[in-house]
Amino acid sequence: MTTLTARVVPLPARVLGGGGGRHIVERNFLLYRRSWIVFLSGFFEPLFYLLSIGIGVAQLVGDFTLSDGTTIGYAAFVAPAMLASSAMNGAIFDSTYNIFFRMKYAKLYDSILATPLRPWDIATGEVTWALLRGACYSAMFIVVMLGMGLITSWWALLALPTSVLIALAFAGAGMALTTFMRSWQDFEFVQLAAMPMFLFSATFYPVETYPEAIRWLVEITPLYQGVVIERALTTGTVGWFLLVHAFYLAAMGTIGMYIASQRLGKLLLK
Repeated sequence: MTTLTARVVPLPARVLGGGGGRHIVERNFLLYRRSWIVFLSGFFEPLFYLLSIGIGVAQLVGDFTLSDGTTIGYAAFVAPAMLASSAMNGAIFDSTYNIFFRMKYAKLYDSILATPLRPWDIATGEVTWALLRGACYSAMFIVVMLGMGLITSWWALLALPTSVLIALAFAGAGMALTTFMRSWQDFEFVQLAAMPMFLFSATFYPVETYPEAIRWLVEITPLYQGVVIERALTTGTVGWFLLVHAFYLAAMGTIGMYIASQRLGKLLLK
């Protein structure tokens, strides 16, 4: 019983020191080293949206005026939202489908818990890997934005750390929700949540265009928080209000990781 409790409850010292999560990251790195095409696949969807809508439709839309009066092109308006979406895509893919397969079919976590590693190590390791994947997608997307001249502020140096924060939020929440999944059919709910967020989180047009009731619903979604921060950083319209959005994402990721570790303990350490 003492051993079971020690594995389920995270120790602060182990958490601050990284614990055994680094072994999970190393394992995933070795796995994807020979499947790098699969690893990079999530980067292309937001890129294609940017090229087709952000540039193609931009010829018909014209310029956008932000709340502070700054005027930017439509491509510069859409690009930060695609950047936030790329971080979300990378984090969700790794923290849902992959974790479900490893937990239910490969029985990977059963084997891991036969070692001194604990559920918290699994949660931190898998979330860290999802952060790295989301960060890779975002870094490549930022390079594309620079090449296309869609970044107009030095505040954009914080765009990549913000993408990591977005990935943390979705990876933590995604892993927590995956521990409640019973079959592959349940993952339809993941797409049911992710696709509307991608389309309506002020991604392609300002949130002010929505009716008041719908606007309130959009503003509480997690992707919207990331879009607001990324758009403010790349256009230079920063303010203290960004800290509220950042706290939302950090709290979402932290709570998700904690729930995931508790659920893994209940499911695997019986």
